[in-house]
Amino acid sequence: MLSNREQDALAFIRDFIGLHGHAPLLNEIAAGLGIHSKGTVHRYVQTLARDGHITLFPGRHRGITLNTDQQDAPWVLPLLGRIAAGRPIEAIPGHDTLNLAEFFMGPDRFVLRVSGDSMIDAGILDGDMVIIKRCERANDGAIIVALIDGEQATLKRLRRGKDGSVTLLAENRSYPPMIYPADRVRIQGIVVGQLRSYQQ
Repeated sequence: MLSNREQDALAFIRDFIGLHGHAPLLNEIAAGLGIHSKGTVHRYVQTLARDGHITLFPGRHRGITLNTDQQDAPWVLPLLGRIAAGRPIEAIPGHDTLNLAEFFMGPDRFVLRVSGDSMIDAGILDGDMVIIKRCERANDGAIIVALIDGEQATLKRLRRGKDGSVTLLAENRSYPPMIYPADRVRIQGIVVGQLRSYQQ
């Protein structure tokens, strides 16, 4: 029985391989799990190998492989073709796959659940989940997670003024722009993806 952190390590290794096509290094696993000790990660990896989840190849660069029962990619779905959102088009079956890990997974990414309607005109609705890439810089026009005065976080579109000010723009005409001196706003990440469930 794997501990929660060992399961996290296995999931990270599986997702990393799915995203990059090769195994992570110990320091990459540590960074992805927010662990400072490579020794701790080494113990997790040894446990995963002992329990048959992975195979280790000592001396080989990136010498971790997933065992067969771990290679069924949980983040890969069949891509069966295109569907019209305008005029109908001929239905032609496809045979490709779509690796969701390439869109959503990574050691520098996290998820936030949206509360409120200030971004509805950007297609981001109350209750949606947005995938954020952690960063401290963003281009004008990016949708960012902004921390104001070190206390309040908000999801808005970024615009910088010529005077050095930062404007946080809602995507809803009911909300006025929020204008701050640059030193009051810290960028915590940018939106790189979005999830919405239609399950009843």
